[in-house]
Amino acid sequence: MFSQDYLLANVFVKGEVSNCKYHSSGHIYFTLKDPKGCLNCVMFSGNRAGLSFRVEEGQQIVCFGAVDVYERDGKYQLYAKQITLDGAGVLYEKFERLKRELEECGMFAPEYKQPIPKYIKTLGVVTAQTGAAVRDILQITNRRNPYVQVILYPAIVQGDQAVPSIVRGIKLLEQKGVDVMIVGRGGGSIEDLWAFNEREVAQAIFDCSVPIISAVGHETDTTIADYVSDLRAPTPSAAAELAVSDVREVFRDIESYKESLYDAVFNIIRDKKNILENYEKNLRLLSPEGKLKTHRMTALSYEEKLEHLMQLILAERKHSLALYIERLKGLSPLDKLNSGFSYVTDKKGDNVRSITRVNVGDEITVKMKDGDLFAKVTDKESVGGNR
Repeated sequence: MFSQDYLLANVFVKGEVSNCKYHSSGHIYFTLKDPKGCLNCVMFSGNRAGLSFRVEEGQQIVCFGAVDVYERDGKYQLYAKQITLDGAGVLYEKFERLKRELEECGMFAPEYKQPIPKYIKTLGVVTAQTGAAVRDILQITNRRNPYVQVILYPAIVQGDQAVPSIVRGIKLLEQKGVDVMIVGRGGGSIEDLWAFNEREVAQAIFDCSVPIISAVGHETDTTIADYVSDLRAPTPSAAAELAVSDVREVFRDIESYKESLYDAVFNIIRDKKNILENYEKNLRLLSPEGKLKTHRMTALSYEEKLEHLMQLILAERKHSLALYIERLKGLSPLDKLNSGFSYVTDKKGDNVRSITRVNVGDEITVKMKDGDLFAKVTDKESVGGNR
């Protein structure tokens, strides 16, 4: 009946986009809604050729297509063939208006962002008591560091009571003195996440003295709370990863610091020891005892050199003396006497070298090797035979 009805096969439907998802196959799945109801829609990849914009949350659009039944789920939906913009959605316009206003007030400025401490003792969480968000945060926190205490404020995160509940949770955890706070919830439509787009929640996050990590929805969801918070996490699980340091890394850092400290102390001790040894050497050189030892060694060296020089001089003098002795032996009268020669002297003891020095009748002495002869000149004859 649906496929045969001409009106349902060619129908225009206007509404606000919600829960828009682009599938990896190229299909677009979304919901059209107005104050009275909602309609599931799909645009297959083959019909996207004429689409000149990206379908996003909060847009007011007009879809042309056919209404038919999706047999697997037993539900009817609109198979869109053409989509045109019909102005921004009311919530989207409200979001953009508040975003511009708060940005002009400086609430998004980087200088107001507080750093997230690396090591914490207490973690505050403002989210629903039941749901995947709080389970993921508790699981990851316990895995990364079981010593961190998690304080949960069970806030209402959707509906009319959500805004005052979230604001009250932020203020109470700030009074509690937690180190870091995670404010957020799991995924949902823009209406489900709208409490985190309200001015009161943004102001409470901005005024809080405790660093706040926002974790609202999925990675593609963006709220005013993400802009105001000190750090945005794409998911609650990622927020827990950012807030809680892995205790195993802490232990590894401690071991690394300990090794570095040991090395530094060892190097200092080694350097000081070398300096001390140098001082000890210098002290030995500069001390009186050291100087005396040095002078003593110098004196011993000089003594050895002097002794060596004396030995050389004595040897040289002995050699010269031996030469002189040999020369004297050649000139010695005793040696001449021993060879058969004699030595003649007159009465005065003077050597008689010529017959002219004596006269006949003079007394002379003839010295021989074994004694003296006392004689008297009875005659004399020259070499030529003359008397």
